[in-house]
Amino acid sequence: MLCSLCPRSCRANRGDSEGEGFCRLGLLPQVARVAPHMWEEPCISGTNGSGAIFFSGCVLRCVFCQNDKISRDGTGRRFSSADLIDAIKSLESLGVHNINLVSPTPYADMLIDCFMKYKPSVPIVWNTGGYERAETIRRLEGMVDIYLPDLKYFSDILSMRYSKAPDYFKYASGAIMEMARQTGRPVFDEDGMLKKGTMVRHLVLPSLLINSYQVLRWLDHTFPDGQILVSLMAQYFPAGEAKNHREINRVLTPAEYQNVRAYLEQRTNLDGFVQELSSSSSSYVPDFDRA
Repeated sequence: MLCSLCPRSCRANRGDSEGEGFCRLGLLPQVARVAPHMWEEPCISGTNGSGAIFFSGCVLRCVFCQNDKISRDGTGRRFSSADLIDAIKSLESLGVHNINLVSPTPYADMLIDCFMKYKPSVPIVWNTGGYERAETIRRLEGMVDIYLPDLKYFSDILSMRYSKAPDYFKYASGAIMEMARQTGRPVFDEDGMLKKGTMVRHLVLPSLLINSYQVLRWLDHTFPDGQILVSLMAQYFPAGEAKNHREINRVLTPAEYQNVRAYLEQRTNLDGFVQELSSSSSSYVPDFDRA
């Protein structure tokens, strides 16, 4: 396979277990964790949890990655298509509200094949860092019910400095527009659980408030009248290589987060969720013990 699934379009050879591209991943997913997850937004986790499947590997290289144990170190077990379908069925049997595919992009081809063979009885969530090709997202139409992308940066300078992706906004913005086109306006069930829709997450970074204002302004102008949901996130703490970047080598101050929250609530018409500042803790990072 010559891979062009993500915006890097490496055109790299990928075998079953390893590849020559930026992500170095093979075609068969490496799965680090399969379990109900309680720490997503309320309309995703609900009371029974979101059926999270955490994939190893990533198409970004965020210096502050809180899941760097799996995004870089390749923790996990190799899954076949049948293994993946069995894992989905196992999660369904636990009563989870959805099947939450975390960092699935490098394995899009296998996932499409799986969902052609088996469609879960609960919504499928595509949980991604946002660095996606709209062409890849277009192939998921009719399979994915909920898109949960990040929109980390507006500035190309910042996306290169912190994630080695100088064209992040160009691709993330285009992918999010395609996601919103597919899902339409958010749809909830009688219990307040999201059944269909696109929710864009934005993690506020210390010292970089202008970036947050620019992201929120673009979302507000691009998606008026409740076309998407927004999740403003405060859970940043200096993980990974953040210690090498003095300006982000700390948690958010209350004033920083309150300023961004006020911008969201007072200067946009966006709807969604706002994390509490107390979420800034490594205790919310899953234990990637191959469970």
